[in-house]
Amino acid sequence: MLDGRGCIVKWAPQLEVLAHPAVGGFWTHSGWNSTLESICEGVPMICQPYLPDQMVNARYVSHFWRVGLHSEWKLERMEIERAIRRVMVEAEGQEMRARIMHLKEKVDFCLRKGGSSHQSLERLIDHILSF
Repeated sequence: MLDGRGCIVKWAPQLEVLAHPAVGGFWTHSGWNSTLESICEGVPMICQPYLPDQMVNARYVSHFWRVGLHSEWKLERMEIERAIRRVMVEAEGQEMRARIMHLKEKVDFCLRKGGSSHQSLERLIDHILSF
């Protein structure tokens, strides 16, 4: 426990945690599933990628969509604190939050009945059932 302000655990139900209204940011390895889950819940990210595909995802999050930070620094206390402050406290974080909420709305629209993702899944199911 961190003075009652946080908790570090080995494993947690990620979707449930991201959906909680108290979550203000997500430190992630930037795997595609984690990235999508964070976008779907409207949670800005601090990306700490390890593998090449994760590095590409982190670049999209930080430089293209601008809904998070790509941490290219060493894991040092001051750098971690600065990243958390940028996402959670500073105006930059508020801007990220606004952009990710806009992205979340787009995702929600695509997943609704009649949305592009919903239609694509329906076409795939129809195609598979046609055999």
